[in-house]
Amino acid sequence: MNDPRAIAELNDRSREIFRQIVESYLITGEPVGSRHLSRILSMPLSPASIRNVMADLEAAGLIFAPHTSAGRLPTETGLRFFVDAMMEIGDVTSDERARIEAQMRAAASGHTMETALAEASALLSGVSRGAGVVVTSKSNARLKHIEFVRLDPARALVVLVSEDGSVENRLLDLPAGLPAGALVEAGNFLNARIQGKTLGDLKGEIQARRGDMERELDALTARLVEAGLATTVGPAESRQLIVRGQANLLDDLKAAEDLERIRLLFSDLETQTDVIDLLSRAEGGEGVRIFIGSENKLFSLSGSSMIAAPFRDGSQKIVGVLGVIGPTRLNYARIVPMVDYTAKVISRILEKGR
Repeated sequence: MNDPRAIAELNDRSREIFRQIVESYLITGEPVGSRHLSRILSMPLSPASIRNVMADLEAAGLIFAPHTSAGRLPTETGLRFFVDAMMEIGDVTSDERARIEAQMRAAASGHTMETALAEASALLSGVSRGAGVVVTSKSNARLKHIEFVRLDPARALVVLVSEDGSVENRLLDLPAGLPAGALVEAGNFLNARIQGKTLGDLKGEIQARRGDMERELDALTARLVEAGLATTVGPAESRQLIVRGQANLLDDLKAAEDLERIRLLFSDLETQTDVIDLLSRAEGGEGVRIFIGSENKLFSLSGSSMIAAPFRDGSQKIVGVLGVIGPTRLNYARIVPMVDYTAKVISRILEKGR
């Protein structure tokens, strides 16, 4: 049973023993026993005294024994307590800052922003031994051109070309009885208004002058224009997920149950809508958010963790989230500042328009 009061009232000796159990787990993934703790603790304590403290920590819901007569591992509650109340966050060294800046700016210069974000996810996967993830809105890019291409009598392809060179294709169901020239007319109408606007800007403008639009265009063509701007239905569908470094998750496996946990995590990553929804929760506040294990439904089976931070554009609007997904024994103290700094670099690049 987890007792918040008991957790808050841990004495220095209990905290130090708990810290050693957690830090050892984050490095090795292995349970820690009282005999090993008696050798590494700075204070002189017998294995019997340590076992008494471990029993108290277990009663408080902070640690557990994975097997009979095994050492102890932190519970998810214990990890959350350690991260929130005890962890000493490291800093990003000047060399690491310079490397992150150089990699991000090189990727953004002369390439699309998507390239820079893919580089960010690859960089984070490299430092974390986890999977680097980035979610960004597809509707933030400023548009340069839009085109409707008929595929068959009932369907067309909407081609959106952004100023940064990225291209997005969407399938569109055509209204019955659409005139032959309606696709061209719709494209001309939008291209006359599209320069430098985001998809969101354009949608708002068209909705505000719907009556004028219907007077300017045939009613069916007006419907086509609106449908071409609204082919995505929800926030998850209007966002893209970039994942790099899943292979890192297969390294350093300790046991068959680790392999099963990673298989479940791969399944989680393939369910992109759930990952996007979880990452979107990191947009709710400033700085880095940490999600541990079954605190969220996405990782309830695989028991994984996510460290994520939002990034902003020149108008200080949050336009995406980047982070790391991996086992609960991620190196939080190292990864949290790396995620935070990388998000800030991406924000600066976006503010200056690269």
